[in-house]
Amino acid sequence: MRRLIKITLVVVLVIFFLITSMGIGLWYLWSSNLPYIGSLKDYNPPIITEVSADDGQIIGQFWDERRILVPLDEISEHIINAFVAAEDARFFQHRGIDFLSILRALFKNIKARRIEQGGSTITQQVIKSLLLKNPARTYKRKVREALLALQIEREFSKEKILYLYLNQIYLGHGLYGVEAASRVYFGKRARELTIAESALLAGLARAPSRDSPIKHFERAKLRQHYVLERMKTEGLINDKQCEGALRAELEIQPDKERYPQRAPYFLEYVRQTIEQKYGRHPLYRGGLKIYTTVNLSMHTAAKNAIQKGLEELERREGFRGPAGRVFFDEQKGYYREIIQGVNKDPLEVGAITEGIVTKVDSRKKETLVRIGHEQGLLPLAGMEWARMVDPETASFESKLEDPADVLTPGDIIMVKVVGKARGSADWILSLQQPPETQAALLCMEARTGYVKAMVGGLDFSTSQFNRAIQARRQPGSAFKPIIYAAALDKVFTPSSVIVDTPIISPTGEEEKLWKPKNYKEKFYGPTLFRTGLIKSRNIITVKILKEIGIPHAIDYARRMGIESPLSADLSLALGSSGVSLVELTRAYSVFANGGILVEPIFITKIVDRSGKVLEENQPSFTEAISPETAYVMTDLLGAVVEEGTGWRVRALKRPVAGKTGTTDDLRDAWFLGFDPTLVTGVWVGYDDRRPMGKGETGSRAASPIWLDFMREVLKGKPIIPFQYPEGVVVTKIDAKTGLLASPFSQETCFQAFKKGTEPTEFSPKPGRGKPGQFFSLDMDYSSKPH
Repeated sequence: MRRLIKITLVVVLVIFFLITSMGIGLWYLWSSNLPYIGSLKDYNPPIITEVSADDGQIIGQFWDERRILVPLDEISEHIINAFVAAEDARFFQHRGIDFLSILRALFKNIKARRIEQGGSTITQQVIKSLLLKNPARTYKRKVREALLALQIEREFSKEKILYLYLNQIYLGHGLYGVEAASRVYFGKRARELTIAESALLAGLARAPSRDSPIKHFERAKLRQHYVLERMKTEGLINDKQCEGALRAELEIQPDKERYPQRAPYFLEYVRQTIEQKYGRHPLYRGGLKIYTTVNLSMHTAAKNAIQKGLEELERREGFRGPAGRVFFDEQKGYYREIIQGVNKDPLEVGAITEGIVTKVDSRKKETLVRIGHEQGLLPLAGMEWARMVDPETASFESKLEDPADVLTPGDIIMVKVVGKARGSADWILSLQQPPETQAALLCMEARTGYVKAMVGGLDFSTSQFNRAIQARRQPGSAFKPIIYAAALDKVFTPSSVIVDTPIISPTGEEEKLWKPKNYKEKFYGPTLFRTGLIKSRNIITVKILKEIGIPHAIDYARRMGIESPLSADLSLALGSSGVSLVELTRAYSVFANGGILVEPIFITKIVDRSGKVLEENQPSFTEAISPETAYVMTDLLGAVVEEGTGWRVRALKRPVAGKTGTTDDLRDAWFLGFDPTLVTGVWVGYDDRRPMGKGETGSRAASPIWLDFMREVLKGKPIIPFQYPEGVVVTKIDAKTGLLASPFSQETCFQAFKKGTEPTEFSPKPGRGKPGQFFSLDMDYSSKPH
């Protein structure tokens, strides 16, 4: 018996020794090569890069993990209580491992014969997220978690662990940390959340996608209920607070407001610039603060002006027909499910949507349109612009007489909701047509170069191509002011006379004969220099360029900020070389700035996550041309508005100067203009370079957009006149001869001259004496011009 006891004792000791040795061995094996917890001291996770407008409003964010890092004292106590109650009620009592939770989880796992519950503490969840990122749920991993948890609890305070946890946790929709989630879901900062909001947020910790308050609100509410009960059980809230939180209405931000991307063309240009300069990692993970020059109200004004201008142009272009058709039979009816599927959103005034024509009444001259479950009335007055094309002349008829000429039942059309019909549930509609033309607008402050608005197209969501920056289009007559400015620094003055007669010149690499013509294909004989610019006479400009020399003109354009390749032939006078809107707008800023070229600035400052300034951009100036030349050109461009092709802009009723531009076959329309504070350029055309409709010049297609924009952004601003330098004199001259005005002058005007180049002779009686100095291609220019 004693021997049996001894043998049993030895066996037990051996087994104990083996188990202990195995345990120690496994412990040693599993605990070796543990991650270094010291890295948590310098917690530096990926955080959001924010881009702000000139007033500090956020216009966009870039991220790999959408996280906004905040200290613990900027997080609501309700949030802390909610997460602790839901995820680790004994967080402030245990030392990293909660043995009661582990035992409870162990029994459940044994019963289920698999690992179903982990009993992880908040400390262990921090370890899973930051140190042990392998998601495998094994006992080896649990041991390593436990060891690390004990180390972390010895090394860090509970507050530090909570700070790591609440900034690291994933809460759905690409959101990491409670600050980013608070802003997206509730439109608030984490320190502002209520008990109800905090409980809902904490409820997302287990399954953020399944319980998303945006996609699955009812599930989110169930989890919120659970969290509130846990908070009450743990004594963190009382019964009254729990009941109040359960009844509280939650305003969850809609999907479209989760990711602010305002001024998208501007924002995308900034994104490309930063990524090219600093790389992707700082942009998407570095938490940069990017301060830009864009003004959101000016951006909105630009977008609205383009929308309005292109819609008006589209109507002048004529109706292209319905967007599609559905089966329709007047006796059998129509496919109701198709009609209901066209638009499911509630209608409101101003909305533009698809509808299906159900009836066209030629007698009443009205059309019934079905939009989802609702009906609209499209009167003839709301579609008169949809003119028919005359097959013989291929031109539009002046007016639509019968809606049946363009619409039939079953047509799918775009309509705009105008209002409610009197005494009816029907909506009053107007016919719409999505523009196929495109436009771009860029506005910069004249004195600083700060780009305040840049819209690179009609709709960024359908085309990200930035026509203000990336497109190179022929500027047409909008390039002429550069030629005229270069001429003022040679032998010409505003009162110089050039003979408008035919000219033939070789042009292009093959030197083919080129015969330029004026817009109306007429020749005007002796013409003042100023009139050549004001009326945008092509022949005059070509002769001026030939006289001053192409190399001089190209060098002058370079000094004014034109960087695109320029053709070294006389077609340069008519804007044959493609340029971008931003560089042409920059060139016009030289006139507004008294001869000073200013660099366009989009970004004023970039700050990294530690507060270090990476770059700061101040206005940069270069003297491009003389102040005298700049002012004389400003005066001439002011006359373009008052007397010439820019006449529509007179409606601004402010001192402004500018120039239209139109290319051959009406493929491009421009207007570049400025007042003493802002320089704005507008381009209009088709992306595929096809011609626009008859008469769609820079004056008709582009200047109304410029006018609408400038009228809005200058509303309420003081009227500031252009200031001329000492080296300029303003003289009253005869508008026909260019000489000083006299009693015999039939037309006169005030004109600025560089001091010493103004005319000194009076205009004679008609039929007597000579007009101002003539210039022709064969004359000797050694004499001083008047």
